[in-house]
Parts: sequence; structure tokens; C-alpha cells
Amino acid sequence: MTMPLHGHCLCGAVKFTATPKSMIMDVCHCSMCRRWSGGTFMGVDCGGSVKVEDESALGVYHSSDWGERCFCRNCGTTLFWRMRQGPPHVVVAAQAFDDVSRFSFDLEIFIEEQPPNYAFANKTKRMTGAEFIASVTKK
Repeated sequence: MTMPLHGHCLCGAVKFTATPKSMIMDVCHCSMCRRWSGGTFMGVDCGGSVKVEDESALGVYHSSDWGERCFCRNCGTTLFWRMRQGPPHVVVAAQAFDDVSRFSFDLEIFIEEQPPNYAFANKTKRMTGAEFIASVTKK
């Protein structure tokens, strides 16, 4: 079990605490994450553990029937992707944590949507969107 970690947006208006399910950061190459984050979305699965200190500056965009994207209304920092239905499932932007160096980079998802103009040097597990969705929805 990992310990609760702290993080915040660029301006500090949104501060949070979250306990990662593991110390693994994954990268999503889907077109929505790339457009939302201005690159790839580097995220850490924190389940339902995310606690925001003051939600008044937290913006929420319902990006699909199943997910929403959260950001700071003041500075625009990309903060969380979370499920809209079902059990709490929040993926926190790795770069929003106070110490991102604690995470290992082990997984890339939605690789079929990765543009050909970049690649990571790290050796990672690579999954298509269908493979990833099947892995998180299997009972």
C-alpha cells in the first residue's frame, strides 16, 4: 500500500491529496487526452482516494458518457480524469504531484492513436485502447 501524496495546480488554487494504487505512471495517447493535456496524459491511478482541499476552483468537463476531465479554473492546469458512473476511479496527472520522480513509467495505452512524430525511450508495456478497456472492465 502506498502513502497519501500531495499535489496542486500551477497557481495553487486546487490542492489535493491522493493515494496511488501503485507507484506506476502510465501514458495515454488517445486523441482526447492529447488535446486536453497539450501532449500525452501522464497519469497515476488513485482509485477513489483523491481529496480536494477546496473544490471552488476545480473545473469539470464531461468529455464522454463515461469520463470527465478536471482542471483548475484559474490557471488551466490539467489535474484529473475520472469516471462519471460506477465506483470512484480517478487518474491524477502525474505532473500535478509534488514529487513526480517517485513514479516509474511502465505503461502506454491507446497506442493505435499515437501520432508518428514522437516516441518514448523507456521500455514499456503497450496496449491498444480495446486491450486497455478490456483489462479495466473485466470482472
